[in-house]
This record gives sequence, structure tokens and C-alpha cells, in this order.
Amino acid sequence: MANIKSAIKRVRTSEKRRERNQSAKSRVRTMVRTFEEAVASGETSVAAQRFAQASSALDRAVSKGILHKNMAARKKSRMASRLTSLSAE
Repeated sequence: MANIKSAIKRVRTSEKRRERNQSAKSRVRTMVRTFEEAVASGETSVAAQRFAQASSALDRAVSKGILHKNMAARKKSRMASRLTSLSAE
């Protein structure tokens, strides 16, 4: 354990940030998974709604510095292509 006062505070704040980041990442993964489930079931309207929610969550995580912007862009691009292939069928 840290002995210096500023180091003790740093440990405390970094733990708070870790928990917050972990929660946000989990929320994003859950939204992406629900989108994938909607695509697998073949429900186009539900999948479109879930896509909007998931892409919003990805953008929010990027703006807070939790996820890298290129990773979020890649996930959104792949989800969009899955959605268009679903609506084309």
C-alpha cells in the first residue's frame, strides 16, 4: 500500500475510474450482443433499433476515452453491414 498522501489518493481515484470504465465497457458489450441476437433472429426493425442504441453507446464510450475511436468505428461498420445484409434478404 502507498504511504504518500497523493499516492493514496491516486490509488483511490484510479480504482473508481477502473470500476466506471469496466461498467461502461460491459454496457457496450451487452448492447452489441443484443444487436447480434436481433440479427440472428431475423427481426429487421428490432435490429435497426438495437443498432442505433449500440452505436450511441460506442460513441459515448469513445467520447469518455474508454474505447479507442477506431475500434468503435470498426464495430459500427461491421454492425451496419450485418444490418444491411439482413434487410436485403
